[in-house]
Amino acid sequence: MKPKNKLSKQWLLTSVVSIIAVSVIAACGGSGGNAVTANPAVGGPPWLNFGGNAQHEGLSGVATQAYSRIVWQTPVDLAPKYSAQGYLLVHYGSPVITAKNTVILPVKTAADPVYRFEARSGIDGKLIWSENTDYVMPAYRWTPSYNISLAPNNRLYAPGAGGKVLYRDDADAATGTLKSIVFYGDSVYAANKSVLDKAIVINTPISSDAQSNIYFGFVAAAGNPAGLKSGVTRIGADGKSVTTDISAIVPGTGVAKVATNSAIAVSKDQKTIYVVVNDNIATGVRQTGYLLALDSTTLALKSKVQLIDPNEKGPANISDDSTASPTVAPDGDVYIGVLEKTYGTHNARGWLLHFNADLSQTKIPGSFGWDDTASVVPANLVPSYKGTSTYLLMVKYNNYERAGSGNGMNEIAILDPHTEQNDKISGIKVMAEVLTLLGPTPDPNVPGGFIEWCVNTAAVDPFTKSVIVNSEDGYLYRWDLTTNKLSEKIRLTSGLGESYTPTAVGADGKVYAINNAVLFAVGK
Repeated sequence: MKPKNKLSKQWLLTSVVSIIAVSVIAACGGSGGNAVTANPAVGGPPWLNFGGNAQHEGLSGVATQAYSRIVWQTPVDLAPKYSAQGYLLVHYGSPVITAKNTVILPVKTAADPVYRFEARSGIDGKLIWSENTDYVMPAYRWTPSYNISLAPNNRLYAPGAGGKVLYRDDADAATGTLKSIVFYGDSVYAANKSVLDKAIVINTPISSDAQSNIYFGFVAAAGNPAGLKSGVTRIGADGKSVTTDISAIVPGTGVAKVATNSAIAVSKDQKTIYVVVNDNIATGVRQTGYLLALDSTTLALKSKVQLIDPNEKGPANISDDSTASPTVAPDGDVYIGVLEKTYGTHNARGWLLHFNADLSQTKIPGSFGWDDTASVVPANLVPSYKGTSTYLLMVKYNNYERAGSGNGMNEIAILDPHTEQNDKISGIKVMAEVLTLLGPTPDPNVPGGFIEWCVNTAAVDPFTKSVIVNSEDGYLYRWDLTTNKLSEKIRLTSGLGESYTPTAVGADGKVYAINNAVLFAVGK
């Protein structure tokens, strides 16, 4: 959905009440590890984080199943909160999926965000266990995402109130105990619980690295009893914590915190984490920020770069309404989506900024960045590509209709990050388009336009040479990269305007997408 104060009209042809009524295939309730069923072991590659892994590449490790049917479905929101225009301005968190095919999803349980997370069998969706959380969601215009993370040691992590990290060992087990880690000390928290529950808020997805260490950003209210300022925390697999204050490591930049919703990325060699930071929200002021490279063990600053609009040559907008997170590519280059400096000068598309691994070199930008995390596409998946890059990038490529700009020709694209062309809108040099594909469904509210693509991180299947991508028209599509056509589709709902959502792949090859507050499992 475009980042507008007044959003363009979209379809709202179905009520979530009716969807939820047919979607619950097992009891939704339960807490404290109550078991409902056991999960038959499958054995396959896990989907650990937002974007699949700590680099947010979006690459599946298994061939995806055909879109034969909706195998099961379940709500991710029991109290959806629609805007006056009927839009669903909620960023729903990505499911994570174990190697044994347990699908674990965050579930919003109240209009004022309250969350639990549920573990369901990837085979049929039956509930295995669920846990309630005490997490307090920060207030924003677009409800931020509540994301959970699965570490390689099969420990599940989720945010709790007061900056606590909730965890559960052996995510597949039908019984277990929910525990917590307070990174600034249990005794400090216990002495000031009622205040700290509201004063310290984890505001990013949790990211786990290959050694089962985790990273997250948090915001801290001024004068809180823990004496914290907004920052980044690392909790090691051994339970030991390291925290850094953002304003202290980049003084004089104006940044104050990690950008809300932006998941921390980890370099391929596990030595560096990449963190998007911005200033606090102020009425009438567009947020700006930096990309930081921090030592993954000590959180010491290694390098930083200001995020600049490549067309206007001024600070880009780093919005807390976005979920754009850094992608670390196979060659170590880093990509991050931003909005343009002056809203609408690039049709509200923003830019995909591109840097080398130590952030010392700014490279060719992409022509779209709003609320999108680029997925990695090995170049050999696109037979028509004759260039020299070993990998390409899959991105959303909407061209939002807006008075005086945009035309509603909403596309998805495969881009060559190392080859340039003239941008069709601004004329500056941008990443070359390898493939583009227009949305298939005309938008009745935009003459000549097409319904927006609805994804903030798309799953790429190297085995079938395809991309799993969601649309606001209510369909889940397979984009065949050999033919540049939509080779499969399945109707999830009648469609509506909603915040962008993730797609993911299970250990058995089922594909997962969210539409109208429901998670759908699609396969044979």
